[in-house]
Amino acid sequence: MATAATTDTITIKDLGTVTRLGYGAMRITGRGIWGEPADPEGARAAVRRAVELGVDFIDTADSYGPEVSERIIAEVLHPYPAGLRIATKAGQVRTGPNKWIPVGRAEYLRQQLEMSLRRLQVDEIDLFQLHRIDPKVELAEQFGELAAFQREGKARALGLSQVSIAQIEEASTHFTVASVQNRYNLADRSSQDVLDYCTAHEIAFIPWAPLDAGKLANDVVDAAAQRLGATAAQVTLAWLLQRSPMMLPIPGSSSAAHVADNLGAASLTLDEQTVAELDAVG
Repeated sequence: MATAATTDTITIKDLGTVTRLGYGAMRITGRGIWGEPADPEGARAAVRRAVELGVDFIDTADSYGPEVSERIIAEVLHPYPAGLRIATKAGQVRTGPNKWIPVGRAEYLRQQLEMSLRRLQVDEIDLFQLHRIDPKVELAEQFGELAAFQREGKARALGLSQVSIAQIEEASTHFTVASVQNRYNLADRSSQDVLDYCTAHEIAFIPWAPLDAGKLANDVVDAAAQRLGATAAQVTLAWLLQRSPMMLPIPGSSSAAHVADNLGAASLTLDEQTVAELDAVG
């Protein structure tokens, strides 16, 4: 029996239902996720194309650029189409290309929330996520401030990024955890336990670096793609979709053509042999 990789829907707690292939807006920035994109019009076209092709969930962050990704999204899409959900994150400061420092002080998170509201031109963030837990700040301060945003009507749903099961459970004493965004792909399944927990508790699992399969997986993925008449990206995304009904991949690109290619995973069906081969990788 084949395993289907269709873009059926997923219900995110406190937010609603979206299709299970979103768009990650990290790459519409400069090299090292720093500064303006090399091709600004191409980046805008990629965002526009994602929505044209039916994407109704876009993930970004205040630190992408920083600020660049959120600004471009608003420039291209505001006023937003009905049903489009935009998720953003805060909790990391930038000191240069590919440099990230967790900062979870309550006053900083609040400042960044307010700036994201302004850049995205909304009164409420659809899904506000703690980008990283700050080890220097008490968990209660970080989680408590997110809960306050929700009570105040400034964040509809709340999520976490790169966390353990214990941290999810601690956060759950402060608010309903709607999503978890951990690194997960063919070659890196170190968050398998978190994925299993999210599946059992109906928490949306948003894998970051979903297409970073690594050298180990390349030969297997390429062979499967050739056999199925698909691209390597489509095979990788289809495999992710079949791992869990709570999986919500957000492949990102600054190319409209690559966006269209990624979304082609919606119509790809992986047979049992292919699934077994991919499962054995990593």
